[in-house]
Amino acid sequence: MGSPDTEAERQDNESPQHRVNVPEFFMARTQVTQAQWRVVAQLPKINSDLNPDPSKFKGDNRPVEQVSWYDCIEFCARLSQKTGKNYRLPSEAEWEYACRAGTTTPFHFGETISTEVANYHGEYIYGNGKKGSCRKETILVRSLNAANAWGLYDMHGNILEWCLDDWHNNYTGAPNNGLPWLGEIENENHSQFKNSWQIWLKKILETNNNNKLLRGGYWSDNPRYCRSACRNYLSPGYRNYFIGFRIVVSLPRT
Repeated sequence: MGSPDTEAERQDNESPQHRVNVPEFFMARTQVTQAQWRVVAQLPKINSDLNPDPSKFKGDNRPVEQVSWYDCIEFCARLSQKTGKNYRLPSEAEWEYACRAGTTTPFHFGETISTEVANYHGEYIYGNGKKGSCRKETILVRSLNAANAWGLYDMHGNILEWCLDDWHNNYTGAPNNGLPWLGEIENENHSQFKNSWQIWLKKILETNNNNKLLRGGYWSDNPRYCRSACRNYLSPGYRNYFIGFRIVVSLPRT
């Protein structure tokens, strides 16, 4: 996890590179769409209201955006209650592991990136890449047909994706077990993280207001910010038309 010292345009917060043991989990192939968001927004409230149509760039199969970290936690809590499964945001370690899909290059495509396979600001280039288009908006999920080796779409660009973790300036002291790095509840029994998400998610909603991780880059980002290792953060209450999310579900413990 993290970038090597030799990676072009890396940032200090991507260090030190370290090995993480990530337990098995399922991740959504795409960012949560506006159609999916509307369905869950109609489910019973857990802790806070959800706007059923928050997005600037409208379209059932475009990613939902203008959602805060708190909104995403509420979404996961409602979906977990409805289905009896443990839906949640990914930990930062899970997100990077899934994005890379076994690769060690800056992008899961390789050493560079193009607007033929990702939605970002194509007037900027990375490495030996070529200039491309700047769409200036989100695009339909899966529309570029450029999944990584594990079948995940739009891990680079389109929208930034919230992760569960608090922001830390680097990886010094980061957990090596794939679990989220969360300040005040960090040392609690992680059996709730694995098995009791209705309880655990609600507790996070009520107690945690530290800056949160964002990954993946977005439709108007320089490609260097779309790299697998690139990290960003914002306040958990922040909403904008370049921020969305995708969900994961923990495998049942036996």
